[in-house]
Amino acid sequence: MQMIKGRAYKFGDGINTDVIYPGRYLSITTDREEMAKHCFETVYPEFLKTARAGDIIVGGKNFGCGSSREQAATCLKYFGIGAVVAESFARIFYRNAINLGLPVLVAPGVTRVVDHGDDIEIDLDRGMVKNTRTNETVESTRLPSFILEIINDGGLIKHLRKKLGLSNK
Repeated sequence: MQMIKGRAYKFGDGINTDVIYPGRYLSITTDREEMAKHCFETVYPEFLKTARAGDIIVGGKNFGCGSSREQAATCLKYFGIGAVVAESFARIFYRNAINLGLPVLVAPGVTRVVDHGDDIEIDLDRGMVKNTRTNETVESTRLPSFILEIINDGGLIKHLRKKLGLSNK
């Protein structure tokens, strides 16, 4: 059973890629560790001080909308976010996250059962999100096995290199 446990950072509907990773940094750096230092800094500067590796982003509808910038998912992944669970995702953000090996789950109703700061558990195999404070659960769409393989291998490039028997250095 694949479990992800972490503290919830709850956001509302329509969180766009510029909110996740400000566009002003697009021409400044391509270093992933440096990108991670700018997650949500414009609208939620406390995030960088209080969030920690393994925490879980809980979003409303259309999380990751806006531009198709891969840097939004990259900064979350390299910050150490354990997963993103949302009511729904913008298609390109969703695919970018999977390509990077960041677990993303669509869980209708998740914002009704999870509050900011709650500890939650995600069972990737069963497609369940549980609020450990209230013991409430909500179903998420189960990720197909080939997507779980990509996530477990650390992203699409590492997955393909593994399949082809190439080094992942």
